[in-house]
Amino acid sequence: MLNYIKSGAGKNTMVLVHGFLESVEIWKEMLPELEEKFTLIRVNLPGHGNQPIVAEVQTMELMAKLLKETLDEIGVSHFHLVGHSMGGYVSLAYAEIFGEDLKSLTLFFSTYFPDSEEKKETRSKSFRIIKEEFRKYVYAGVSSLFGPNDREKLQPQIDFAKNIALETSPEGALASVKGMMERPDRKNVLENLNCKILFITGKHDTAADAKQIIENLPKRENIRAYMLDCGHQGQLEKPKICTEIICEELI
Repeated sequence: MLNYIKSGAGKNTMVLVHGFLESVEIWKEMLPELEEKFTLIRVNLPGHGNQPIVAEVQTMELMAKLLKETLDEIGVSHFHLVGHSMGGYVSLAYAEIFGEDLKSLTLFFSTYFPDSEEKKETRSKSFRIIKEEFRKYVYAGVSSLFGPNDREKLQPQIDFAKNIALETSPEGALASVKGMMERPDRKNVLENLNCKILFITGKHDTAADAKQIIENLPKRENIRAYMLDCGHQGQLEKPKICTEIICEELI
């Protein structure tokens, strides 16, 4: 069972799944308004926050099944699912396996595409530095995820994200990187899922190509997409507008 925090008192339940090198705390700037509208369940994925790793390779399917077990244990069965970055990959795997549970699926600065061969090679090269120089890996990686035009004014948010990332164990980071490398193309999930599907993307996102994501979306009435003027960390860069979009689209 995954560690989780429950908050809010809204009629509808929303499950928030954080990304790579994050934890339940990454959503803090979006919580006040979301807690007025929804009952929130925030989970820590294996190897992140205070959650131990569960396998040498933590696939998205494995983490989706652990999420399902957790939600079943606490009696959550029909809900809005929001996944940031790697949390979006886990959410897509969840939708593929347990789609009947979902009222909606929100891919929050995330993608349905698999890693390219170039991306896999880059991830493979990161194994050593994750093992031997994890702090250096975190400091370089986290900063690069924020939009280039606002990094100076966003320094407090960048420092906050770095501190959360350092709570991740190197073993957890490595197991998750290996799992992300194995994930398949899940465009078919978007083509077959009948609930509302929402994409929130960033114009300057270096981890999830917003233009590619939006241009290749299936042409279905249940899919909506937004591109914001920010990088990959929308919950810290543009929390107000992200929260407004989610509430407007899902309520």
